Amino acid sequence: MIPSTYPPKEEIARLTARMLLEIEAVHFNAEEPFTFASGLRSPTYVDCRKLVSYPRIRATLMDFLTITIMRNAGFEAFDNVAGGETAGIPFAALVAERLGLPMTYVRKKPKGYGRNARIEGVMTEGQRVLLVEDLTTDGGSKLSFVDAIRETGANCAHTAVIFYYGIFPETEKVLGDHGVALHHLCTWWDVLAETRAQGSFDVRTLDAVAEFLSDPRKWQAANKK
Repeated sequence: MIPSTYPPKEEIARLTARMLLEIEAVHFNAEEPFTFASGLRSPTYVDCRKLVSYPRIRATLMDFLTITIMRNAGFEAFDNVAGGETAGIPFAALVAERLGLPMTYVRKKPKGYGRNARIEGVMTEGQRVLLVEDLTTDGGSKLSFVDAIRETGANCAHTAVIFYYGIFPETEKVLGDHGVALHHLCTWWDVLAETRAQGSFDVRTLDAVAEFLSDPRKWQAANKK
């Protein structure tokens, strides 16, 4: 069912941050930073995969994401909703259900046997495809999914995520140069504001997180292993 209520963007961001904090999907640790697949370190980590285990929060956030997509891109803007393997798949299915659209998913790489496909489900030439993922950091991983969609002859000019880091200035340019608009619910800045409001972490930890968010590249250079 398509949501019929339209909370302001700022309220959606605040409530999304609150929900992520409530299920303990947000982790801050300046003393023992997290290490990403890239090898870079960060005092912050968010696990959006946990959302699938909380039905009320999951449903509310998918309503928010659907509303955001329609508000920003249009009410009849898409013919197909594609999820990125693996975290994007459940969220794409839930958004597709709300929009009444077919759902597909995109593999990170060909599976290596059978049809050797990257697209699973039915995607046809000329379809306008929305790519759904759980989050984006610098936008780079989205480009491979977008290219796989476009190789079918379909169009992909929009991607929607629950969480956008919002701290790497090149992200929207990287996506924009590739012809892709980004839609999101909240950023690290929204989470930090809600965390301060709740007093969820000690001031020293939050100050260290703010330092990282203000200049992540500088922080990472100073905190290499």
